[in-house]
Amino acid sequence: MLVSFAILDESESPLYVPFQPYEDIKQCEESKCIDSGLSPAEQVQQAKECLQSLDKSLDENFHRWTIMDYSRAYKSQKITPLMVAERLVSAVMQSSAPGTDMSFFINYESRDILKQATESTLRYERGEPISILDGVPIAVKDEIDCMPYPTTGGSKWLHKVRPCKEDACCVKRLRSCGAILVGKTNMHELGAGTSGINPHYGTTRNPYDPKRISGGSSSGSAAVVCAGLCPVALGVDGGGSVRMPAALCGVVGLKPSFGRIPYSGVIPWNWTVGMVGILAGTVEDSLIVYAAVSGGAEAQQPTMNQQPKLYLPMLKPSNQMSGIKLAKSKEWFNDCSDDIRICCLTALDNLYKCYGWQTVEVTIPDIEAMRLAHYVTIGSECAASFAHYLEKFDKSESGSDVRVALSVYGAFSSRDYLQAQRIRNRQIKIHEKIFGMADVIVTPTVGITAYEIKDDVKKTGELDYVNGASLVRYSIAGNFLGLPAVTVPIGYDKLGLPIGIQFIGKHWSEDMLIQIAYAMEALCKAEYKKPKVYYDLLTEI
Repeated sequence: MLVSFAILDESESPLYVPFQPYEDIKQCEESKCIDSGLSPAEQVQQAKECLQSLDKSLDENFHRWTIMDYSRAYKSQKITPLMVAERLVSAVMQSSAPGTDMSFFINYESRDILKQATESTLRYERGEPISILDGVPIAVKDEIDCMPYPTTGGSKWLHKVRPCKEDACCVKRLRSCGAILVGKTNMHELGAGTSGINPHYGTTRNPYDPKRISGGSSSGSAAVVCAGLCPVALGVDGGGSVRMPAALCGVVGLKPSFGRIPYSGVIPWNWTVGMVGILAGTVEDSLIVYAAVSGGAEAQQPTMNQQPKLYLPMLKPSNQMSGIKLAKSKEWFNDCSDDIRICCLTALDNLYKCYGWQTVEVTIPDIEAMRLAHYVTIGSECAASFAHYLEKFDKSESGSDVRVALSVYGAFSSRDYLQAQRIRNRQIKIHEKIFGMADVIVTPTVGITAYEIKDDVKKTGELDYVNGASLVRYSIAGNFLGLPAVTVPIGYDKLGLPIGIQFIGKHWSEDMLIQIAYAMEALCKAEYKKPKVYYDLLTEI
């Protein structure tokens, strides 16, 4: 009713794609504009020059190995990419063993991993690494094409009707930088849920507590970063699917603006809300991979006549970034568990005390209508994408949550869809007004921390809509409106489960978002805790 019979002004027309014309907006105080036409490796070099320091803080209790840690270790010849790859394969086998059964991956090939690592090792021996990503293990969500693996989308049938013929554009760019693509991570089947519970490939478990969910749908990508198997992984975010698992697993999740990263080679089931995103152990690493995969995309809109400029922030002490204003909608912000609310409010207090950043109270109307309009949009796009497959679709091949979702998606009418796009247009204008008052919108990333996996989960799948609604509560604007967003780990609840805070920016403002995330991380990283399931691939033998 909030969508189909929404009261809208006659002048409010539908907005079918949330692509916004590029404006050379004010970037953060210190950022560099990257020349168009650079190769991915050259863009990575530009990102490297933006990094602040090579030294670890003595106050840190725990830190994950970063891309720069791998690069320095390889160059010093204390360890080689091949040694890391052998440890990785051993760790993945260990994580899959009975009694552990973390279900991180749907598919990986030891021989392919070792082959890539051998080639990288030879490049280092010759003193010719391609970039700082050379030899760095990176995992890919099984929604993104990556040779030599089939792209299953977490299902048992999709790869049979949609074969993978070549790498997705984002994967090609990482491969051209020398990264080791280590396999396809587990995900919620067809992206149709928020938990990461998959009836076919197992439930990806949270490394902080293996009895709990990792979140979805990019569950495996978040979990492998959390567990130390990779410093970075790729995911796809259609409704918070990068940011939710990142928050639950205590890692960084970056979802860029719609149109920033090429979408070719990604399963095309949500054309206007889905975006390739980055899961990383640190903000620094998210910047490096963002630089590698961004820009130079094919136009996603016929009206796109100017390629958005790519800015990279200089990651330095954030007291250099003055006058930041954070928009906060009190009622929406507080609609979460007490532990999350208190932790996020404390984080805002710390940003004010350390940097003088102000919080501006705002009202964001019709949030529930926007959530439902997004659901109608993503459901309609998914139903249209799968329409020519569903005649031969054997329902018994999918879990109960997917069967329910596809039934609901097919029930949406043209009026539902058109009204949803009119709501999208209205919300774009509402958010533009908010960004006239503040630099970013701040929220918790999710409404609850990771919940327990039930014993009958393989049989029933994801049918917990109460918890699902709590997880997706703060994600929708980023997808429905095409806005960039980032989540950063800021603490833990009483059970030791990670809590994340989210910053949502205006279109094309990723450099400011990354700088803000870096500032937030700097205040919290000394308190980061090691997960219960963690693999150290880089310590010298």
